[in-house]
Amino acid sequence: MKRALSVNNILTAKFNRLPFSGQWLQAVGNPELTGSWVIYGAPKNGKTSFAFMLAKYLTEFRRVAYDSVEEGKSLTMQMQVERHKMLDVSTRFTLLDKEDIEELKDRLDKHKSPDVVFIDSVQFLDMKFSEYKELKARYPQKLFVYISHVNGNQPEGQVAKRIWRDANVIFRVEGFRAFPTSRYGGGAYIDVWKERAEAYYGIVE
Repeated sequence: MKRALSVNNILTAKFNRLPFSGQWLQAVGNPELTGSWVIYGAPKNGKTSFAFMLAKYLTEFRRVAYDSVEEGKSLTMQMQVERHKMLDVSTRFTLLDKEDIEELKDRLDKHKSPDVVFIDSVQFLDMKFSEYKELKARYPQKLFVYISHVNGNQPEGQVAKRIWRDANVIFRVEGFRAFPTSRYGGGAYIDVWKERAEAYYGIVE
């Protein structure tokens, strides 16, 4: 049986929080580098572009890998890398070419492996919820960011929905604007593409 925690145990515990600033602090707060986040939205609304924005920001703090399970090494991924100037952070960013879960675990077991892993997407990785829980338990000091398609207003499929419910930070991307829900605070939206977001939602004075 695990030892029960006292109130003092909880209040004096130290957590590995990332010192976010600017729009990311306003959106998310100061999050932990652990657990899972979710980015979800319909196609052609800026979901992948937002994922690259977030990935580039996270390289300011840790090593980041982006597992492009859907597109892999492709022209569209090359365009994202160029658009977001990922060459500027190439020492801390790696694009993975359709790695499955076993290949991903082999990579993460190595010394100096990525601290943050983007998985694009949950549906194409075809993972089970038990595999999700195993990754979370096996790498408690790493952050996994799952990208998901949608069915209506929710992530598509039971596994994606269960990850969505478990996640510490959620970004719903619609009309080139990302709307966060975070257990760490924040709540302010982030524009993926300001002009197109303003055209979609209208400019609020």
